[in-house]
Amino acid sequence: MNEQTFSALADSNRLDIIDLLLKEPQSVGEIAEKLELNQPQTSKHLKVLNEAGLVEVQPEANRRIYKLKAESFQEIDRWLDSYRKMWEARMDRLDDYLDVLQGKKPLN
Repeated sequence: MNEQTFSALADSNRLDIIDLLLKEPQSVGEIAEKLELNQPQTSKHLKVLNEAGLVEVQPEANRRIYKLKAESFQEIDRWLDSYRKMWEARMDRLDDYLDVLQGKKPLN
């Protein structure tokens, strides 16, 4: 995980592209049409996502088909997991505290 990954995901159009590619691989033209972007703009967004390692391209005849790189998202998930665990522990402590305030649990 690096700054390039976060930078690539910071743009709302690129997040929309990621959402589309979650469903199925698509060509630049299909992505542009569905997001109502022009093709050069879509290509630039896909280039940023590709350089960040989030998507990969497969030439197919005269089209370029883009799909998500699962490994990159697994890496992001591993990174987020440490934060998930921290927040889960904090929420559990908050639940306990609220139970004490509401008289459902004795104060330890």
